[in-house]
Formats: sequence, C-alpha cells, structure tokens
Amino acid sequence: MESPDTCPRCGFRYNCICHAEPKLHCQARFVLLTHSKEFDKDSNTGVLMARSLPDCQRICWSRTEPPQELLKQIADPQFQPWLLFPADDQHPACDFYPVTGKTPLFILLDATWQEARKMLRKSPWLATLPRLRLTPDQLSAYALRRNQQSGNLCTCETGIALLNLLKAHEDAQALQHYFETFLHVFQAEKSGHTR
Repeated sequence: MESPDTCPRCGFRYNCICHAEPKLHCQARFVLLTHSKEFDKDSNTGVLMARSLPDCQRICWSRTEPPQELLKQIADPQFQPWLLFPADDQHPACDFYPVTGKTPLFILLDATWQEARKMLRKSPWLATLPRLRLTPDQLSAYALRRNQQSGNLCTCETGIALLNLLKAHEDAQALQHYFETFLHVFQAEKSGHTR
C-alpha cells in the first residue's frame, strides 16, 4: 500500500493534525525569535503558535544581524515589550501589568534551553527588555527531546500560559488541545504509522 503524502500545512504524513488547528483571536503580539536549527526540527512547538495566532511572527535569530523589524516594534510606543526568559540576579522578573493603549509584545526565544541562553548572551539588545514572571499552574508535558530542564516550559506551553495570563482562556484551551494532539501523534508519526 502506498504511503500518504506529507501534509503541506502540518508536515505530518500519517497523522495529519490540521483538524485540531484552532483559529485564535488574541490581540497581543507574539514574536518567536527562532534559532536557525529549530526551523527544520519536527519537534518544534513554536510552529503550532505561528499557525494558530493571528499576530505571531517567527523571526530567525542572528548573532551578527539583529532583526531590524523586531527592533522597530520594540521601540514603537504602541507596544509593551516583554521577554520570556527566566530571571537572574541582574534581570529580575516582573509581573505582567497591562498599559492602556499599548499592545503586549511577547518575545519568546524559540530554541533549546542551551541555545536560548547563548542567544540571550550574544544579543545585548535583549538585555534591555523587562523579563516577564510567568508562573504556570502545571508542569511541562513536553518530553520529545533529551536534556529537558524541570520547571521549564516548551515554546507552545509558554504561549498557552501567556494566553491564560491575558485571560484569553478559550484561546488557551484551544491551543492546549492542539498541542496535546501534536504530542499524542508525534511518536506514531516518527515510526511511520497512524494512531
């Protein structure tokens, strides 16, 4: 029997998950500052956000060329930029507070934790951004890669936590369902059979 073609949208061949892809309505902006190695990884969860959120951009991170489009957004007074990365002594985390007339601009480092730390260290322009304190109410369900650090969320789980923080609970629930569908079929997809 002939194997099916790869779905051009979700990239899966045996277990298309497009039926679970939500159309979300959150008005916040999301920027996935993505390490170049992540674009070809089928275990990347940032792509789930990029497909679902109307104002979600994926920008390829470069050590030598800061993304001018993102720098303009950060400087634009209509936005309220936040960096999603664990706090440290020099960069304490802040609680989210909405500012009237400003759109939240959430910048997520879409990479492995090792790569994300390197990206942050080699991008001094990120150091000026306030770091957002995010306290998710559950542990990460993501286990598709080795060297996961306990207490840390994958990119899509961070997006879900942000939607809940914004009280966009229906959007958060829909993205959670999409993420769970992705996790549910991933191993079957890699082994070449349907669930």
